[in-house]
Amino acid sequence: MGEAPGGRGPQPPAEGSAAERDCFGQLQARLAPMFDRVFRDPKAPRTVVVVPSLSVDADVLAKISGVEHYEERMLCMLMLLRYPHARLIYVTSLAIDPSIIDYYLHLLAGVPGRHARRRLHLLSCGDPTIHVPLSRKLLDRPAMLAALREAIIDSDSAHMTCFNATPLERTLAVRLGIPLYACDPELLDLGTKSGSRKLFRESGVDVPDGFEDLRDAHDIAEALATLKQRHPELRRAVVKLNEGFSGDGNALFPFEDVAATAPTIAAALPTRLQFEARAESWDGYIRKFEEMGGIVECFLQSPEIRSPSVQLRIDPRRQVELISTHDQLLGGPSGQVFLGCAFPAASAYRCEIQRLGVKVAEAMRSGGVIGRFSVDFVSVRTPSGWRHFGLEVNLRKGGTTHPYMMLQFLTDGVFDESSGLYHAPTGQPCYYYASDNLQHVEYRGLTPDDLIDIAVDRSLHFHAATQEGVVFHLLGALPEFGKVGIVCIARTRDRANELYQETIRTLDEEAAARATGLSGS
Repeated sequence: MGEAPGGRGPQPPAEGSAAERDCFGQLQARLAPMFDRVFRDPKAPRTVVVVPSLSVDADVLAKISGVEHYEERMLCMLMLLRYPHARLIYVTSLAIDPSIIDYYLHLLAGVPGRHARRRLHLLSCGDPTIHVPLSRKLLDRPAMLAALREAIIDSDSAHMTCFNATPLERTLAVRLGIPLYACDPELLDLGTKSGSRKLFRESGVDVPDGFEDLRDAHDIAEALATLKQRHPELRRAVVKLNEGFSGDGNALFPFEDVAATAPTIAAALPTRLQFEARAESWDGYIRKFEEMGGIVECFLQSPEIRSPSVQLRIDPRRQVELISTHDQLLGGPSGQVFLGCAFPAASAYRCEIQRLGVKVAEAMRSGGVIGRFSVDFVSVRTPSGWRHFGLEVNLRKGGTTHPYMMLQFLTDGVFDESSGLYHAPTGQPCYYYASDNLQHVEYRGLTPDDLIDIAVDRSLHFHAATQEGVVFHLLGALPEFGKVGIVCIARTRDRANELYQETIRTLDEEAAARATGLSGS
């Protein structure tokens, strides 16, 4: 490294340069010994820098209601403060309401809130814009970077974690001088829709018939025509942006009354393609498709169809760890948008999708991937049983990450791979129902404190003694957007669902009462 102007120490390598990649590789080499020395010892001193940047396409993000507050979804990482010598540095675009931080700290078991707060360092950029990722904001603010570096007391026991790893996060890790516990951005293609289809085939996992590495409307029309010719009974096919997020990059093409020829389909695309994202248009969608590419595949339909997901991790020692399974709850015009999840996946197939998920993880390990990711399937019941098709690999944290982390930290239980169940220390199995999309216009104006008061007053708040109750996230989105995330933990699947429905009824009642001035809360 050269000298920075004014003698301020070494000049960092240029962003995106070969020198930066070399430096990143040297930092990443520290992860494996750190994993053995620090990660496995709850009492070992450590510093975790949490950068919950949503470094994905800004146009895709803008279609998500309340996305300004999605950086809060990683506040589950505050639960790491239960380790007595852990320090946590949490960086956001905007300062988080102190009542939200208090809420999470009070969930910590066995650690006084004041003790945890001493080890928590909060930093914010004061910049609410959503079209610039948090990591970019930090890189553009030398004073913020300096404050971050100053907060890292011992870089030998520090690492950075993020929502998804892109070249921005790689640059940030190099500027901070600490490794990034996530996938090398050079491998990001594995997590695209096209890369996922190739990975599934390499792993011996079925995929819906289709085509990847498509670049434009001509490719889309050719792929749709070929699919219809192969499958005359096919009613619909799905078009997906390579880097779509939570299903909002998907669009459905109905074949009804359209000849199965590429020219006919090409002419029909602008008016017939049905978008999952609200306020999407053909012009906007095809522009984005030409930028990032995408796929076309059969839209699977059946009287009984599910959308399970497997969460896995490859640790710095290259060991594959099975974390959990979920049944995803999907909505949107054609049921492709992620709304929430139920843990664990149904007993009829969870062990089979665990097996398939591990096969995919082993292929990813061979490619050099580390970190947490999920593998999504669509499962169709046939006369001979369930058949599973790989849909995509989410090479990042996702909607199933924070609910499971909350379960782990709140209950201190263990996951049993043989059954796919999670057991509390008492041996009792735990279930939950979680959603990022509990939203109603009448919830607007409720503050985080209001919500917490309601949960406590109605005995919904999670109770450590019974290992049952409700935990909220995305609290910052509530006042303006009427939106909040929820995890309902219980001893049975039915009870978890009951808690969810009970919470909705309670919030509806409270919101209506406040609107008419009748609430006694």
